[in-house]
Order: sequence, then structure tokens, then C-alpha cells
Amino acid sequence: MKKLNNLYMLRFSEMPRTVKELLAEIKDTTELMVDLAYSAVFYDNEDIAEEVLQLEDRVSELLRHIRIVSALACRRSEEAEKISSILQIADAAQKISNAAGDIAALILRGYKLSQDIVRLFLYHSEETVVRVAVPDNSQIAGKTLGEVHLHTRTGMRVIAIRREFNWIFNPDKDTLIHKGDVLFARGDVTAIPKFYEFVTGVKKDVLQEPKEIELRELDTAVDMLIEMKNLSELSVDLAYSSLLYNNFDVALEASRIEEKIDNMKFEVERLVLDCAKKIEDFTSLIGLIELAQSSEQISDAAKEMAKVLLNKLEIPEVFKKAMRETDDVVVMLNVKNNSPIADKTLGEAKVETSTGMHVVAVKRGAEWITKPSASTKILAGDIIIAKGTREGEEALIKLCSRPLNS
Repeated sequence: MKKLNNLYMLRFSEMPRTVKELLAEIKDTTELMVDLAYSAVFYDNEDIAEEVLQLEDRVSELLRHIRIVSALACRRSEEAEKISSILQIADAAQKISNAAGDIAALILRGYKLSQDIVRLFLYHSEETVVRVAVPDNSQIAGKTLGEVHLHTRTGMRVIAIRREFNWIFNPDKDTLIHKGDVLFARGDVTAIPKFYEFVTGVKKDVLQEPKEIELRELDTAVDMLIEMKNLSELSVDLAYSSLLYNNFDVALEASRIEEKIDNMKFEVERLVLDCAKKIEDFTSLIGLIELAQSSEQISDAAKEMAKVLLNKLEIPEVFKKAMRETDDVVVMLNVKNNSPIADKTLGEAKVETSTGMHVVAVKRGAEWITKPSASTKILAGDIIIAKGTREGEEALIKLCSRPLNS
């Protein structure tokens, strides 16, 4: 037994990881997994799907490490309470990882969505995914992502690069862009023309809204599923925000969204089953049911995170420090009276394209706007929750003028 213990300690000594580092990587990896999973489905790409499953294994290993580190750090009852909060957040992250893996597995198992359904998803998703090839004469070829500031200049963030037969997932500011690279980027649908022109030098018209699906039940199911996707991703952002800013109202909103998605899941499944009687190829229908279940699983995970605050558990300072070191930061800001953004719509203020920050929710008094769009008007006194890069955060703070104290 002593020999086994020594061997275990030797293996652990080779893991120079802190709880803060583990939490930051778990958050970054699970968010990347969700983005890549939907990219795999939308672009029918098995390479991306395989990467998601590999990242799922990575998250499992990170979670094993965080449990070990947490157990070794726990000596007193007060420490045990802090650790229980960390482990609850980590377990919720694993649910998100599993949901992303289930989405990616659809492609590997041959359950593909029809192009009509994909077009609707790409157009109506809160944040969409676009694929653009870098031409030989591109102004960004030969430069790093950090040098060209794609995210803050266009509002689109590159999440993957295909280079001939190789892939670069979650590229950073030092990643060099080559001629012929295919960029996969995430952002608001309205930012696509600017991103496309910046990369290719060619102007692109704003995407036209796709036609409705002829089968009424299927069209309704897809509309609901798109809303479920948007709401589930929003619930995760709200859950992280509630813990970061110790905000009970935000945590409560994340929990309410989960209850709404639960009800929507059953309705989507009912509609899809009705459609099965009317079409011959029901492959897409199986995919829709799986996406509904995955969205529900993601929102469940968000609720579990929010429960840390709702159940009045202590939120360790290490969690807040970890959130400041993630790839995407979440920020909560007050809009000041003389702010440049006050009394303008998000589109007029060009928040997404000028800062690269995506506004996920707005609180006005006791009311929430959970799906703000380009036409959403921002008023003085509003509280906005947004996510993006640290560089974008600084730009958004200037627009709002006054950060909310954390």
C-alpha cells in the first residue's frame, strides 16, 4: 500500500496545477466544445466532431485533477464548504462537456440536419458560426490574430483554423494566419459582412432571412429549438456572471431559464414526433431531438452553478480570480447618464463590431431583456451583461463609462 501511495504522489507531483488554473481551463474548454460541436453539425464536419470528443476526454481529466487538488487542500470544515462550491461548479461544467459531446456525436453517427434547418440555425442563433477562406491577396495573410485584432474590429472571434489537412483549435493572439487557411469564426450574424470583407477584401451583402420550412410542425419545432439553443447558452453566461458578481437576481434568472427550457423540450419532442408521420427520411428529426436534450442538459448545468449562490454557499475568491484568466471574460456594467451608449440601440452604438463584446442580457429595473438585438435600445441606468476579450472589455467600459463594482 505504501508503494502504491508513493507512486500516486509521484504522479500527482507531475501536475503543477492550481484550482484557479484548472477552473479557467475547464471553462474555456467547455465553451469551445459547445462552439465546435455546433460548427460540426452546421458544416457536417467529422474532423471538428472528433476534436470535440477528444476535448471531452480532456475535460474529464481536468475534473479528476481538480477533485484531487481540492481533496488535498481540505483540512477544516470551513475549507470543505468552499471546496464543495468549487466541485459543484466543476460538476456542472462536466454536464456542458457531455452535452457538447452528444451534439458532435450526431455527425459521427450519420444524423445530419437538412440544409434548410441549418440555414435557419445559422441565421437565427444568438451567435452564429461562419466559415471563410483566406485568399492570397488578403490583408491578414502572414499576420497573427493579435496583430489584426479580428475580434474587436469585426465582432467575430476565430475558434478554429483548417490549414490543408491540419486543424488549429482555439487559436490565440500568436497564431499566424496563412494564405489558403479556412477560418471558422463565431459572432453575431450582423457582423458577418464586415468579417468577410476584412478577411477577403470583397464586400458581402447582409444575410437574407431564410424561408420557412413548409411542414408547419417542423418549422415550429426548429424555431423553438433555436430559442432553446440561445437560451441555454445565455443561462450559462448568466450563471457564471451571478457567481462572479455575487448577484442573486442574475442567478435566479439563470434558474428560471432552465425551467422554461424544460417545458420547451417536451413540446419540441412532441412536434418532432408528429412530423415523423409525415416525412420519409426522419434522420434530421433524430438530430433535432438530440439537440433539444443537449440544450436542456446545458441549461441544467447552468442552474446547478446558480444554485451555489441561491443556496447561499460561499463562493471562493479563487473562482473569481480564475474567471479573470479565461479566454472570454464576462463583465457586468452600469450605463451612466452621459454614456456614449445611452439612448442608442446596440446597432446604432455598434457595440458588437466596435468592441467585439457580445451583450447577452440587459436588466432594466426589475425586468430582464434576455435576447437583446441590434434594435434593442439601451437606457441610462441599465445594467448590461456582456462577454468577449479583455481588450473588448476595456472598449465596452469606455462606452458605458462606469463599471459595476464586483
